[in-house]
Amino acid sequence: MLDEPLGLTVHSLPSPAQAEDDVQRRTVRGRWRLLALMAVCAAPVVASYFTYYVVRPETRRSYGQLIEPQRPLPQFAATGLDGKSQPLAALKGQWLLISVAGGSCDPACERHLYLQRQLREGLGKDKDRMDWVWLVPDAAPVRPALLPALSQATVLRVPGEQLAQWLPAAAGHGMQEHLFLVDPLGNLMMRFPAALDPGSAPQAKRDLDRLMRASAGWDRPGRETPAQ
Repeated sequence: MLDEPLGLTVHSLPSPAQAEDDVQRRTVRGRWRLLALMAVCAAPVVASYFTYYVVRPETRRSYGQLIEPQRPLPQFAATGLDGKSQPLAALKGQWLLISVAGGSCDPACERHLYLQRQLREGLGKDKDRMDWVWLVPDAAPVRPALLPALSQATVLRVPGEQLAQWLPAAAGHGMQEHLFLVDPLGNLMMRFPAALDPGSAPQAKRDLDRLMRASAGWDRPGRETPAQ
């Protein structure tokens, strides 16, 4: 058997500059893919806000004031009337219509609780997408006579100094004078005027109706159950 010379094929290696250029191109492609994925996930939310705040007639104005920048639900510890503790951020996942008042609940507090219930009920089939929340910044007991009317409300005690860091009041007013709105993503996004009363409630309801319509494509009633 004759010995034959071993044939070798020599392939040229890329230069260091070419290799670095290839790495940069792959990195750029990866970043664009990540940005595209993020854009797809955020598109429904962005579209709903764009529809509500931009694509609207010039004569249409919201009654509530937009909070900018948005403020996410804080991790403050809250306590229910049953004494159980939970983070305030656990309310994320629903629209939240929030009032603040001491446990003794003066007439202004009662008016806000009434308006919250009426505004929520006025949403009709969309009411299950919104929770009405009363945040109590003190240790005063809630009058038993109020409890039947609060059967569908979320009532939580949160220290007042912590709430004041999160809920911005208009100049010359206190946070107890406003109703606040939090979106399902957990962002405080709107504050209704301190003068809100039954006479001006229809204006607030128009804001809520528009937000419900604008977010109908991505928001559903209820909160997701955390995985066990």
